[in-house]
Amino acid sequence: MQLVTPGIGLIFWMLVSFSLVLFVLGKYAWKPIMKGIHQREDTIEKALEAANDAKKEMLKLKAGNEQLLRDAKDERDALLRDARKIKETILEEARIKATEESARIVAGARENIQFEKMAAINDLKNQVAAISIEIAEKLLGKELENRQQQQLLTEKLLKDVKIN
Repeated sequence: MQLVTPGIGLIFWMLVSFSLVLFVLGKYAWKPIMKGIHQREDTIEKALEAANDAKKEMLKLKAGNEQLLRDAKDERDALLRDARKIKETILEEARIKATEESARIVAGARENIQFEKMAAINDLKNQVAAISIEIAEKLLGKELENRQQQQLLTEKLLKDVKIN
């Protein structure tokens, strides 16, 4: 039972030794320990502030990236719209040029057909005239075998022809 009820001397010496340890710790160890604890608190606080700043910066960068992405998509859409307009313009110009070219070719073909038709008609007229002259020569050759018939025909033709 002696351990449960301490003696006065034991309490006294325990108080003296505790006070001595407390004094030595307060004099030499307490300030460096407290200084280390305060430095650790400051370091932790600065690290937390840096983490918060980094988090805010990341949110700003994320918002900036999203804005850049939207801008890039808008620019891509604008380029696609411009490309479609250019394509439609080029197709319309090609269609107009093709129409003009086909009209020019058709007009040229019609002109060539007209020239060929006129040439064929002239050639036909020349052939008909040549055949007519040949037939007339043969008929006149047989009808006018004598000189007197030729003289009469010549006079008749000269009367029919009026000189201007």
